[in-house]
Amino acid sequence: MNRPNEMRPLVWAATACDSIISRYAPIELPPAHRWHYHQGVFLCGMEMLARAVSEERYSRYIQGYVDELVDANGNLYFARDELDAIQAGLLLFDLDARVGGGGKYRAAAGKLRRLFDTLNRNSEGGFWHKDKYPYQMWLDGLYMGGVFALKYANAFGDHELRDMVLHQERLMRRFMSDERTGLLFHAWDESRSMSWADSDTGCSPELWGRSLGWYGLALSQFIDCLPEGHAGRAELSQALARFVRSIIQFQDPNSGLWFQVVDKGHLHDNWLETSCSCLFIYAIAKAVKLGIVPDSCAEAAVRGYYGLFDFVKTDEAGQFVLSGICIGTSAGDYNNYVTRPTSENDLHGVGAFVMACVEVESLV
Repeated sequence: MNRPNEMRPLVWAATACDSIISRYAPIELPPAHRWHYHQGVFLCGMEMLARAVSEERYSRYIQGYVDELVDANGNLYFARDELDAIQAGLLLFDLDARVGGGGKYRAAAGKLRRLFDTLNRNSEGGFWHKDKYPYQMWLDGLYMGGVFALKYANAFGDHELRDMVLHQERLMRRFMSDERTGLLFHAWDESRSMSWADSDTGCSPELWGRSLGWYGLALSQFIDCLPEGHAGRAELSQALARFVRSIIQFQDPNSGLWFQVVDKGHLHDNWLETSCSCLFIYAIAKAVKLGIVPDSCAEAAVRGYYGLFDFVKTDEAGQFVLSGICIGTSAGDYNNYVTRPTSENDLHGVGAFVMACVEVESLV
């Protein structure tokens, strides 16, 4: 494998995508034969790459995944009690625009959109992350459902969704912010029933990397999705600027990456995590390009990008492998996060890597 300074970030993004394509037919992407955010995040990264390099084969691969799961009438099987199920719907918009005519892709998007009308909510109108997590809002959910809602509003004129998304984000800043760090806790349990919930605030006690990464990704893409002049753009820009300034403070000076529990890198059992680092790199680079933070912040994104290559290797077949990816994780205490296993090439990690590469391309 070449050293990172020998290939451009877009080439690394293509290398990652091509390695996954060589391993899996679209429907076999793990977890196979499922409409799931792991595939969705990876394929959203591939979609960004396809636009950047004008490679039709990536678009065909994405369509191959969707067409195996969405029938001619727009029917698809998905979990109807969670925000996570909505994320892969982001793949439907480009496909619908290509085909036109309001066919199966639009019909499938409409089914996912109607989920917002049936999901349970807390007393403030915030979505439960899943039915099995009653009265809990998680940072993860803002990205899983929010970007889809804004894209749906833009594509099909359902503009009330914009207010819904902005309300969800405001609730998270109101109830989940940590004033000490300027960041947000992973989860908020309005009922205070979970063992991890603070008796006063209801928040989980830790600043978990990937949940913060989803939050930064959501803010970045929300701004892109809101029309020029919309009042929400200024509000979200301020939130993203604060987020970027805060997260840069916790970048590890040695590696350029971020820790699993972001603000506790000094603890011996904490460890560097790649998926959150990729998402932070994306958010920082995006904020620089949007003019939301000074150009000097680009240096943090670039250092993070190069730091990722301590976790990139090749397998026996010479294929790209990204390690140091925390597996799926619920809210909990410090021990919950630092004892989670890591994996190689989990799709949400590779997808975040591809997104980071696409966004940092013009900065290196």
